[in-house]
Order: sequence, then structure tokens, then C-alpha cells
Amino acid sequence: MNWKRLPIIPTILVAAAVATMIGLGLWQARRAQWKNALLARYEAARTMPAIGWPTMPIQEPLPLFRKASGTCQRVAGYRTRPGQNLSGEPGFLIIADCVTGAEGPGMAVEMGWSKNPAAGRGWGGGTVNGIIAPDRDQRMRLVVASPLQGLAASAPPSTESIPNNHLSYAFQWLFFAITALVIYGIAVRKRLQGLDS
Repeated sequence: MNWKRLPIIPTILVAAAVATMIGLGLWQARRAQWKNALLARYEAARTMPAIGWPTMPIQEPLPLFRKASGTCQRVAGYRTRPGQNLSGEPGFLIIADCVTGAEGPGMAVEMGWSKNPAAGRGWGGGTVNGIIAPDRDQRMRLVVASPLQGLAASAPPSTESIPNNHLSYAFQWLFFAITALVIYGIAVRKRLQGLDS
């Protein structure tokens, strides 16, 4: 085989694609290390002393999975999310979006769990205690230790609900890079053999 007849442009394109895939794999591996450290910090937060609900907007890192207390001065609205009770039964998490003062970020309070999405709507606010959990709308919410308004207790927040699949993505990108090299190597070998015959 005459390797001088190796196709230049396709080789450059494949090399660039493989380099990109390897780069993505390394990036995902670094993300996996970061996520593992983050989850370890969240687990450690469970044993830390309770804090007051932040009254000013806060930046990352959020105090997730930390015990906290706060005062809901009044409920601005209610919303629901799919969730489970302590037994793992599916239903609805009842969340109150609260006003905490003239200024500040407010507070989302997960009041408890119900089969009925309209349950618990009569709560007028007050002081609550619980654990800070992630929230899609407000970044974080307080999951109450004792359910309110006749609701059942919802499943406590868990770090197991936070996806941590970066390492599998890293291996996936590496597999793609190796596969691309093997396929391209076979294709080039066949082409060069055809030219030499």
C-alpha cells in the first residue's frame, strides 16, 4: 500500500472529529469529579447546624440539603409537582410560594404530599422548619419537617435524585472516538488496497 495516497481532507476531518470527541470525554470526566465533590458537600450539609432561610438573593453554591427555618408572611400562590410520599406512593407535592418581606427572594415551601392536587390550599403562612431542596422554579425550596394543612409527609429530599451520569458520558465519547478511528482505518485500508491492485 502507498500511504502517500492517504486522502488528506477526509483524514483531517476525521482527526478533528476524533479530537473533539476525546475533548468532550475529558470534559465529562472533569464534570464527574465536580459532581462527586458537589454531592459529597450536599451529604455533609445534612449534619450541619440549621440556618435561617436566606433573606437576600444568594449565588452558587446554594445551601441545599441543609436544615433551615423561615417565616412565610403570606402565600402568593400554590403549585404542584409530581412526587412521592414516605412510602414511595406517587402523587402531588403541594408547594406554597411565599412572601418573606418587602425585599428578598421569597420562599417556596413544600407543605406535603397528596393524591389531590388541590389539597392544602388554605394555609395562610407562618414559621416553618425543614430541609432545603432543589426547586426548578425558585432554585430551592424548604421541605417541611411536619406536613401542613392535613397533607401527608412527602419523601425527604435525596441526593440520589440528582443525576450523576457524567462518567458514563465520558466513556461514551471515548467509545465514539475509538469507533470512528477503527471505521475510518478500515475504509482507508480498503481504498488503498483497491488502488494498489
